[in-house]
Amino acid sequence: MRAADVMRHRVITATPETTVAEAARIMLEHRVSGLPVVDAKGTIIGMVTEGDLLRRSETGTERHRPHWLEFLLGPGRLAGEYVHTHGRKVGEVMTEKVVTIDPSTRLEALVGLMEKHRIKRLPVVQDRTLVGIVSRADLLGALAHLAPQAPKTTPRDAEIRRHILAEFDKNPWALRGCLDAFVDNGTVELRGVIGDERQRQALKVAAENVDGVKKVVDHLVWVEPVSGMAISPEDLPAA
Repeated sequence: MRAADVMRHRVITATPETTVAEAARIMLEHRVSGLPVVDAKGTIIGMVTEGDLLRRSETGTERHRPHWLEFLLGPGRLAGEYVHTHGRKVGEVMTEKVVTIDPSTRLEALVGLMEKHRIKRLPVVQDRTLVGIVSRADLLGALAHLAPQAPKTTPRDAEIRRHILAEFDKNPWALRGCLDAFVDNGTVELRGVIGDERQRQALKVAAENVDGVKKVVDHLVWVEPVSGMAISPEDLPAA
């Protein structure tokens, strides 16, 4: 999937002349935590978010530092912070460096950008014009829409087993030669040897995601790599 498949086309925006108070009201009214800032041509020139409005003179939340630290920071940085905490217009407090994407950006790359830059939304730009926005909420909506639904027909046990083992084969962390799955009326028993406890949960998840699986029973044995001690699920402490 790509950005165009999940983005919202109707974007709530601000302009550089929008007041900080009005921007705050817009965010509250529309229940969004950030607004793209656009010029008269619709070109995105910045972003104003809740984070930009946390430290404000009106709420008494601007930074107060010892004089010696202010001296070390220098007048330039202090002046910039003053503008950010006292500026009345969005153009004075917005973040100017905006990470954007285009409609063809794949969701994998989109999520990577959100993680890398620690941001909650990405404006979608085409030919320098803002055409949409993708937020974390939009990704959750896509997840809810695409989540597997209950199968209309119940697969046979042999088919369930085949799909489980095929999923194991696809993943390098599943040591296929040491594992097997037995299926009886939709109940899966996982048997075999693992070398890391994290494999146990991953194998259970892989089985649970196969259509027709009603329950997964864990009979996997963990072999501690240093001592060679074998530990079965019954030997593990209760959760």
